[in-house]
Amino acid sequence: MFRSLSVALAAGLTVVGLAACSSEPTALVTIDDDTIIIDARSPAEADSVGYLENSRLLDFNSGEVEAEISQLDPDAEYMVYCRSGNRSAQTVALLEENGFDNVTDLGSMEEASQATGLSIIR
Repeated sequence: MFRSLSVALAAGLTVVGLAACSSEPTALVTIDDDTIIIDARSPAEADSVGYLENSRLLDFNSGEVEAEISQLDPDAEYMVYCRSGNRSAQTVALLEENGFDNVTDLGSMEEASQATGLSIIR
């Protein structure tokens, strides 16, 4: 009985592992003409590895996001990315704390490109 349970568990884990490696295309998020895409990285990062087309650079670490909040439309749709997803998550939290309701964390630049279908400009 123990052996058949082990075989069944191994088979189940194999199926789960294969499903995780699926080559299904990533579902795209909808970008409207009014959607504002924020790149929360530094100018040096954007210069060295590129940026998403039509994105607005607001360096989270330098305080630009916080400084610009009063200039941003709280009713607009925002999508935010950075290098790894850390600063984008912090930017989203800061925007939400300031009354912005329509904000999406896209994670890293590569994840954001896949999710939105936007090209990385190098």
